[in-house]
Amino acid sequence: MWLSVAVEIEAVRAEALSDTLLAAGAISVSVEDARAGTEFETPQFGEPGSSDTPLWEDSRVVALFEPADDLTARIVVAMQDAGLDPDVAMSFDEVAEQDWVRLTQSQFEPIRISSRLWIVPSWHAAPDPAAINLELDPGLAFGTGSHPTTRLCLEWLEAHIRPDVSVLDYGCGSGILGITALKFCAGDVLGLDIDPAALTAAADNAARNGVPLRLVHSGALLNECFDVVIANILTNPLLVLAPLLASRLKPGGQLALSGILEAQAGQVIDAYAPYLALAVGAVHEGWVRLEGQKLGTLAPC
Repeated sequence: MWLSVAVEIEAVRAEALSDTLLAAGAISVSVEDARAGTEFETPQFGEPGSSDTPLWEDSRVVALFEPADDLTARIVVAMQDAGLDPDVAMSFDEVAEQDWVRLTQSQFEPIRISSRLWIVPSWHAAPDPAAINLELDPGLAFGTGSHPTTRLCLEWLEAHIRPDVSVLDYGCGSGILGITALKFCAGDVLGLDIDPAALTAAADNAARNGVPLRLVHSGALLNECFDVVIANILTNPLLVLAPLLASRLKPGGQLALSGILEAQAGQVIDAYAPYLALAVGAVHEGWVRLEGQKLGTLAPC
C-alpha cells in the first residue's frame, strides 16, 4: 500500500512544491487541474517551439509516498521549503496494491474507426472478425487510434487510398497510418520518424500485422516521390516541413496533414500556399485535418 497526498495551490507554486516533495521522498509527483471534472476544467495544449504558458490557475499537486510515521512532518517541511504556508489543506488517500498490467489493459478497449476498420489491443478479441483489424498496443510511440488527429488521418486513408498507390507517412510514430494504408491495399509505403524508438515500435507493429512497411530515419536523404503524403505531427514542424513535404508529392498527388488546432489552420494553409492549395477537410474535438492535391502542371517531383 502507498499513500497519495494532494495539495491544491496556485500554479506558480506547483513546480517548487513538486521539487521539494520529491526531495522529501515522494515516489512520484504529478500536477493536475484542480477543477478537472467541473465546468471550469481547462484543457492545456502546447508543442515544441510554442511560448511558455502557465498551467492551471488552481492546480493540484499529487505525490505518492510509502507509508511512514513521519510522513506528515516531512510534507510540512516540504511545503515550507517551497515557500508555502504549512497550514494549507492537504488530503490523504490510500493506494492499494493492484495488478497494474491488468488495470492498464482495462483502460484500452477496441476502437471502432468505421464499419471496415478497428484498432484492437492484442489482449482483446476482434469485435468484428470480418473487418480490417489492426493489432496495436499502447507503447512509447504516438499512435494508438485514440487521439482525434489519428482518427482524422485514419478516416482520410480509408476514403482515399487506392490499390498500389505509394504513400509517405512522415512522422510515423507507432506506424499506425502506414500499416493502415497497406491494409487498404496501398503499394509501397514508407514511414519516417526522428525517434529511433518510434521506428523500432513501428517495425514491431508492422510485423505483428503482417505488412511490409519500409522505415527510415527522417535524417536520411529522401529522393523518392509519392502518390500520397500524410503527416500527423504538430503545427510548428509542419510549417518548417512545407517545402519538403510538397516536394515529395508526385504531380496530382494528395497531401493530408493533421496535428493542427483549429486556430492554427490558417497558418498552415498559408505556409503551403506556394506549393499547393490546402483546405480544411474535417474537424474533430478542436483538431483539424487539412488536405489538398498537387496540380499536375507544377514541376515534377
